[in-house]
Amino acid sequence: MPKPTTRSFLLGLLVSVIVLSSFFLGGLADRIFVLRPLDFFANRSGGISIGNPSRAEGSKLGQLIETGIMLSIPDVVDAASESVVTVSAKTQQQVFDPFSFFGINRGGAQVQEIQRDIGTGFVVGPNLIVTNKHVVSNPQATYKVIDLNDIEYEVGKIYRDPSNDLAILEVIGFDHPALPLGDSNMIRVGENVIAIGTALGEFRHTVTTGVISGLGRGMEASGGPQVETLEGVIQTDAAINPGNSGGPLLSDKGEVIGVNVAVSTSAQNIGFAIPINVVRASVDNFNETGQFDRPFLGIQYQTITEQAALFNDVPQGAYVVALVQGASIESAGIKAGDIIVAIDGVVIKDTDLAAILNTKKIGDVVTVRFWRDKQFSETKVTLTAAQ
Repeated sequence: MPKPTTRSFLLGLLVSVIVLSSFFLGGLADRIFVLRPLDFFANRSGGISIGNPSRAEGSKLGQLIETGIMLSIPDVVDAASESVVTVSAKTQQQVFDPFSFFGINRGGAQVQEIQRDIGTGFVVGPNLIVTNKHVVSNPQATYKVIDLNDIEYEVGKIYRDPSNDLAILEVIGFDHPALPLGDSNMIRVGENVIAIGTALGEFRHTVTTGVISGLGRGMEASGGPQVETLEGVIQTDAAINPGNSGGPLLSDKGEVIGVNVAVSTSAQNIGFAIPINVVRASVDNFNETGQFDRPFLGIQYQTITEQAALFNDVPQGAYVVALVQGASIESAGIKAGDIIVAIDGVVIKDTDLAAILNTKKIGDVVTVRFWRDKQFSETKVTLTAAQ
């Protein structure tokens, strides 16, 4: 049997992308992404300090962790719930005027303010709450957070990360303790996890449990016509329902290891969370630069898994679908159709290109090793800010 040609490989790759996109477009709930940066923080208004997992931070959960005792699920939930909030949005919507049927004109369409629960968040520092960017993506809405005692607090500033589905809400007067953060690089498949959130946008502080089903997953997620690629996410079989987005995924030690982000409704028991170390990196970057920009290679790519690489007789890595116009990689010799196999000597396997880039800084010059026409080459690329 002849080996597949490059043409057949590309065709198969495109079909795979379409199939995956169709699956997630129809299946992922509570996902509304804005693909361009919504905020550029030219003016820095002080740094953000997030919770330190090695300190109690004044929280019940932190104090329990410091005792070193084995925690039960109710122990973790009881201690963590004070630091988990519901995110609510108030928008203006036109409503139907029933009197228009009788020829009564009351001045045109009626506008009504509607407030509804749309997501979840958790405390990471004084007056600071982490949630998903897509939860607070509507620039016309005003947002509130609601604590365990149903007390509402107005959201002041919103800091959105253009490269990750993350946002930090500044809520003045919100003095609830921060949750202790774990190390998502140390978690293992099979470990127990706990998710807390506002399930279905209705049932606040709903608790679900499960295990870590997979690590380093890559996926495409959408709640509408726009699609965002997420790399390196945690997969769990804990129920992650619409409204859970932005809530904490906790280890059985009581530490936050992820931010719940998406669920597939086309398959049972498949949920995803952004690793908490990504949150750390984003906040550290903001503290240093006053922006949420992340290093960007300047390509649109599709990961070639080990199985796909073996089947198509190509190396494993990141298949370059297209170059982003204006990115420095355009002048570095990389072309659409190339396969990037390593960055600075770190080999790309499965979905870890994003993880490699997250270890770099904007302005770093990296060595890109790539494969083209059955030959390997190297070039230098300057990492720019994601646009």
